[in-house]
Amino acid sequence: MQTTEKIFQPLIQNIKGTITLPDAQMELVLGAFKVKALSKKEILLSKGDVSNHMRFIAAGCLRSYFIDDEAQEYTLQFGISGWWINDLYSYLARKPAACIVQAIQPSTVLQVHRDSLNSLYQEVPLLERFFRIKFEKAYVALQERNLHNMALTAKERYENFLRQYRDIEQSVPQYMVASYLGITPEFLSTLRKPY
Repeated sequence: MQTTEKIFQPLIQNIKGTITLPDAQMELVLGAFKVKALSKKEILLSKGDVSNHMRFIAAGCLRSYFIDDEAQEYTLQFGISGWWINDLYSYLARKPAACIVQAIQPSTVLQVHRDSLNSLYQEVPLLERFFRIKFEKAYVALQERNLHNMALTAKERYENFLRQYRDIEQSVPQYMVASYLGITPEFLSTLRKPY
């Protein structure tokens, strides 16, 4: 297990990349986050549970996925160290999650409960700006992904995935990448041959 100081470094860098906080305010923010260690395949958020935490990946790799009525999995998001992962609809609407968030490998997540975060917004007003920017970026990424899924061929989606997520492609099973791209694992094998 990593030391506490090392675990929080990716979160500190993530915050500093968007806003500048005085040391005392940064300490308040970090103090509100709780460390959650996950084993491989452990579920962080189950379908039907309301997401009450914002979650930051300090180490490891997770995914968010949906299972339809025919038990078909659809990977919606991957996340590696330095990224945020959640069922944002559940968190923002306070409704049961449609997605499952699961560790793909042993991972460490830093999470803050919505009540603590709302209190922090009062004590550290810039933090609200930080999360507004994160939510805006998440929305833009979602819209871009939806448009790509409608407009690009499977080969173009795979090439785009390789450009954007090279580290993830090496870290996750092929069937999960195929699920993310909306193709079969067999077709993904065909696409991967020239690369």
